[in-house]
Amino acid sequence: MPVQLSYAFVVLIWSTTPLTIVWSSSSMAPTTSVLLRMVIALILASVVVKLCKIKMHWTNTAWRLYAYSGGGILAGMMLSYLASKTVPSGVISLVFGLAPIISGVLAQKLLGEDKFTTVKKCALGLALVGMFLVCFTQLQELHIEPLGLIYVLFATINFSISGILVKRVSIVIHPMATTLGSLIVAVPGFLIMWLLAGAPFDVDRWSEKSMWSTLYLGIFGSFFGFLAYFHILQKMKASTVALTTLITPGLAMTLGAQINNESITPLLLVGTIIIILSLTLYQFGGQISGLFRVNKKAS
Repeated sequence: MPVQLSYAFVVLIWSTTPLTIVWSSSSMAPTTSVLLRMVIALILASVVVKLCKIKMHWTNTAWRLYAYSGGGILAGMMLSYLASKTVPSGVISLVFGLAPIISGVLAQKLLGEDKFTTVKKCALGLALVGMFLVCFTQLQELHIEPLGLIYVLFATINFSISGILVKRVSIVIHPMATTLGSLIVAVPGFLIMWLLAGAPFDVDRWSEKSMWSTLYLGIFGSFFGFLAYFHILQKMKASTVALTTLITPGLAMTLGAQINNESITPLLLVGTIIIILSLTLYQFGGQISGLFRVNKKAS
């Protein structure tokens, strides 16, 4: 598959995932919906690994990698599905878009990376202002329950921590092997959560929209989406891949408003624009300021 097509596929999947999560859990219990999604992905990953004869690693280091990534999937997905009962899909995508900045903050503590430059500190400040406006709008104007927003925020923090911990594991392994190993760790956790929730399985209450959305998430969101993402990571510059965090929130909010009748108030729109500007500044602010310095010296 051409890398440009993989890139477009990732943007499409990440833009539609929040909305389909909302749809999939509209008539299903969140624990049921996410469990079915992950079981579908686990089956597909197992078949591909078997047919393509991809080598699986079962060393202690490999299991640590699976635990970090699988734990991130378990906690992040579960919290996202719980949030989807009250939080609009566009807001879920917007908060998850802040993952690069959150990861940058955490990486200073967990990986000992360099402290933020002045530009990145400004980006962080802008992001906090944008998040305040978004949360204020959700709580005051749209009367969203605070717990849903807390779920989304902790899901994003968990996603960021998981990514950082994965980076600390030194092992060369096929991306599909990582995907399968992560699902092997995560799926039993989803099963336990489902059982603790009373094992809800009211098939008669499931709508067609919920069932098709769950199938879509299992096949595309959790399987082909991973493959396409790993593909662009290998073939494209990191800065180009990072652009997905700028593109997907706007698309997700537009889809939520047009297809799911989600409200976009003026204050929410302002907060969204500020967050996207903060992400732009965080990802490319250093390059832009460097160009200004070069041009200033040249003149």
